[in-house]
Amino acid sequence: MDIIDFANIPCTSGALEYLRKSDIGLNDLCTQAAFESIRSTGKERILKALKDGAMKYRRFNKLAAEKELLAYSIARIIVSCINNNYLTKRYALAVARSSYEHIKDLKNAVLLKELAADLGISIRLDDIMNVSMHFTDYIRCAHVLHEPKWKLLNRTVKQGMLLISRDDLAHLMEEVVRQKVESGLPHEVPKDIQVALEPYIAEVMEIINTRASKQSFSREGFSEVIPDCFPPCISAAIADVQANVNLSHTIRFAITSFLLNIGMAPEKVTKIFRASPDFKEQATNYQISHINRASGTTYTCPACATMATNGNCPRTALCKKIENPLVYYRRKVWMENKKRVVQKQV
Repeated sequence: MDIIDFANIPCTSGALEYLRKSDIGLNDLCTQAAFESIRSTGKERILKALKDGAMKYRRFNKLAAEKELLAYSIARIIVSCINNNYLTKRYALAVARSSYEHIKDLKNAVLLKELAADLGISIRLDDIMNVSMHFTDYIRCAHVLHEPKWKLLNRTVKQGMLLISRDDLAHLMEEVVRQKVESGLPHEVPKDIQVALEPYIAEVMEIINTRASKQSFSREGFSEVIPDCFPPCISAAIADVQANVNLSHTIRFAITSFLLNIGMAPEKVTKIFRASPDFKEQATNYQISHINRASGTTYTCPACATMATNGNCPRTALCKKIENPLVYYRRKVWMENKKRVVQKQV
């Protein structure tokens, strides 16, 4: 891969190594007037991600690609300084969508295999660029994609390998890019760099706060439900929904059952899922209705052990000795109510 590929898929190990070897130091990049346009580009990439969930740019020459790659560094620093879960997920999603546009146009088999390997995917290509991959790689990449065509049972597997189209491969690699970018954020940023980028950070924060005030997910939207008391697993999952990230069926069930268990109206649960990229109102309403006792069965939010088994538990210290997300919520609500009583007495 070369600088053009690095600029269009900036989370690859080759891109990060290119940045490490750059003659431009981080302090210079963040402070010198000569690099102001690069800092502005980094900020604009974040604002575009917040607005559209995508960054529609392509770089086809070396000079523009180098500037774009440096702007990616600035963007990651700003996102890390803000350390907002919604922003992180939204930015990672935008980088992934932009990368997809480049990946789907790759025609060189060697380059495509090199990129896939960089992303931890082993593929085979025949003479006419048909793609095959091991089913374990496929499951790892496709588990959050919910359309029927992504289900393994709808694919033909022979000796552990399955054929996929070039476009399907691009979509799978897009998902890996999203996960890779998100897992690398936030990273530690020196204090002097934070100070140097304060104007850019402040501008992004202003947009985030404006968007937050308009979000359908708000205290008013929950009525008597208290979002500040949600356990980390549920808060993180709802942040994913708001950032337009596809969720697995298991975490969708966990969110829905949790919200219904604590008293949220079904139509408000539907409203939360409306931001999902694969949202279908009729199907969502049916699923919520089914979980909400329509089948005659009362469904309870999965226990923490089940959440962990399904990969839906962030394993934070806050949840120590908690057995179910509902227990966490009820304890937090009790603590909040007790705090209010004490404050009134004072």
